[in-house]
Amino acid sequence: MRSLLWVRPQLQLMATMMASVEQREVLRCDHCSLVQFRTTNALCRRCHKCLEVELPAPEPALELVPAPSEQEGGIQVATAVRDLRHVRNLSQRQLAARMGVPRTYISKIENAKAMPTLSSLDRLARALKVDIASLLRDANTRHRDETAVLTADPFLAEIAAYTSQLDAVQRSIFLNHVRELAAGRRRTA
Repeated sequence: MRSLLWVRPQLQLMATMMASVEQREVLRCDHCSLVQFRTTNALCRRCHKCLEVELPAPEPALELVPAPSEQEGGIQVATAVRDLRHVRNLSQRQLAARMGVPRTYISKIENAKAMPTLSSLDRLARALKVDIASLLRDANTRHRDETAVLTADPFLAEIAAYTSQLDAVQRSIFLNHVRELAAGRRRTA
């Protein structure tokens, strides 16, 4: 006869078995705030960002010689492009279409995030109807050169002499008429 004895089964650990809950580390994701156990790849289960605490980047050492700023008189392509584009009443999109480049490229140039290559400078100059040298001059020199060109014209010099004698209202009316003529609108009497 057999005796029936109850034998306690042995625990078999499997390779895929997880550690007990008490042994697992609970973390909160800094990005999506999900509370979760640490994963083997240290990535969040929801947003897949790293759960590891990232140390802040070390601060750069102090510079003994300050870097030259663009406003101190270096090449100011960004301001030149923006100024010339505004003078010619062009949007970034219109200038980009003339050059055959994306509008974002014009924006990056104007915000000094990108420096145009020599071929891009050539296309910019053609699109703005200026020479490359005018894109490379600083704002004061560019303004002085443009003023010299305007005052060299005898007709504009004659008009400048008369407009200086007008009061603010008369000057405004005169400039509005000139703008209408430049835009090609006909005035009806």
